[in-house]
Amino acid sequence: MQNSDTNLILIVDDTPTNLEVLSEALTDAGFDVAVATSGESAIKQIEYEPPELILLDVMMPGIDGFETCKRLKANPKTKHIPIIFMTALADTVDKVKGLSLGAVDYITKPFQQAEALARIQIHLKLQNISVALEQQNARLQQEIQERVSAELALQKLTQELEQRVSERTKELSQALHDLQKAQVKLIQSEKLATLGQLVAGVAHEINNPVNFIHGNLQHASCYIEDLLALISLYQTQFPDSSLEIAKKSKEIDLEFIRLDLPKIVSSMAIGTQRIQEIVQSFRNFSRHDEAEVKKVNIHDGLNSTLMLIDHRLKAKPGYPTIQVIKDYGNLPPVECFAGKMNQVFMNVLSNAIDALEELMANTQNFDHKLSPIIRIHTEVVGGDRIAIRITDNGPGISEVVQKRVFDPFFTTKPAGKGTGLGMSISHQIVVEKHGGSLYCISCPGNGAEFVIEIPIRQENFSEPSWWESPDILETSVQSPESSLIAQI
Repeated sequence: MQNSDTNLILIVDDTPTNLEVLSEALTDAGFDVAVATSGESAIKQIEYEPPELILLDVMMPGIDGFETCKRLKANPKTKHIPIIFMTALADTVDKVKGLSLGAVDYITKPFQQAEALARIQIHLKLQNISVALEQQNARLQQEIQERVSAELALQKLTQELEQRVSERTKELSQALHDLQKAQVKLIQSEKLATLGQLVAGVAHEINNPVNFIHGNLQHASCYIEDLLALISLYQTQFPDSSLEIAKKSKEIDLEFIRLDLPKIVSSMAIGTQRIQEIVQSFRNFSRHDEAEVKKVNIHDGLNSTLMLIDHRLKAKPGYPTIQVIKDYGNLPPVECFAGKMNQVFMNVLSNAIDALEELMANTQNFDHKLSPIIRIHTEVVGGDRIAIRITDNGPGISEVVQKRVFDPFFTTKPAGKGTGLGMSISHQIVVEKHGGSLYCISCPGNGAEFVIEIPIRQENFSEPSWWESPDILETSVQSPESSLIAQI
């Protein structure tokens, strides 16, 4: 109803003086002004040229201001135009009556020009804001309708897509299963460098310089003892040394060197001996020179594997030491592929460490509540088989995961931390290559136990044709060569 282009204000008053005063003031203020001398003429005039605001006198001949206001507010075309009454009445009842009819304000006669302009400008601004809000509300309603239509269309499209997905789910599941089998066969058939070759090569390259250092340390120790003895003899024969010698002795702290140097050499000897033990563990772990079935001490393989992952068992900031309890039984020599069985031990033990680390990371003050433990128990079962039980007190494994734990490419680890091949390959090694069994016993919250059973003596049995390539450790398990570097 407003006419923002003209800023038109209608003055309705039967007194010419009032019309003249208000018209002049509003015109000077930049407004367009229209006048009417009665309520009837004002109503007719508004029909063809609606103003932005109406200044309406209360006391007029014919219909008074109250009746004029009532009629304007009853008309849908004019009810939104703000009306300000002009009156000399001071009676509060009259003001309340005007406001109840829909007027927005009063201007009292005689007029105060500044006050009248201020009230008019304020109500024009309020009217503009009200109109803008109505327009915005209309746009919002339109947007809501458009959004509802879009959502309905989206729901229809979603239903169609779900139907299409449902129709192809079985086909895709079968295709995925076939792809996983093909990937496993491809990995096994690519003839990558075997873990045993890598480990044996690293062990050989490290062993030579370490033996050289370890052997020379014995001679160095003797030479140092001789030199220290010679210095002591000089001090005894020539107690009054020159000032320069005395100054140098004090500068290098000769007495401290005399005491600390043998300790340093001894520590170096212990370090080289430790490296030799790690290298020997490498050889025992890989068994590269034992590609065929041979009688081996299973406990040696377990100990070698534990040495290679020893750095993962030690305490770290925020994590206590993982305790390993060896409950070894009296096992006879066992016929097996030693290197491959060590790979199984590595996979199972590394997964146990992963589970304990996950539990410690998600449990505050873990070391105050429960110490992380891995228990290794070995025993003879039924007289012709051995069992290796590797148990942890970690978070446990749900029944759903247990059913898939040996499936190729199945992993519960984050992307990039596991391929899902470790336990699948371990299962193949134990079951297919040794005629044994590998299974899991667990429930959430009570840790997990992996049981490895293999015959003490191997008999002829068929092997899958594709199981002829090198062993491949799951990528989430640190490789032995990285373990060696970490420990050195």
